[in-house]
Amino acid sequence: MQEIQAHAREGYPNEVVGILAGDRRSRSVVRAEPLVNERVDRLRDRYHVDGLALLRAERRLRVEGLLAVGYYHSHPDHPARFSAFDLQHAQPGMSYLILSVYGGEIVEVQSWRLTDDGTDMWAETIEIGD
Repeated sequence: MQEIQAHAREGYPNEVVGILAGDRRSRSVVRAEPLVNERVDRLRDRYHVDGLALLRAERRLRVEGLLAVGYYHSHPDHPARFSAFDLQHAQPGMSYLILSVYGGEIVEVQSWRLTDDGTDMWAETIEIGD
């Protein structure tokens, strides 16, 4: 979580994005894989990662025995609530950690999952282990 928060602070005032990697059965995240926000316009409220860059990152994780269990991104100067854009692009079974960053400081962190019918997202409990 510290690495993810540092990535969000460093990227402010733009959105940052990355992969939450771990074990899908236990839903545990053991590593964060930062990605580059390649968006040319709307850096403050959108992100884009080239499909090939995402594929390469996921392959690196698989070599380590890890899978993407979700993704994280920041919301500069906005709450850690999913947007309509986030909902439209969410995938079933994945977690979406959103960090609210105001003035370069993390003020809220919330994880979301797509509902079974794909029309909404529900808040997940975040447990941070040792």
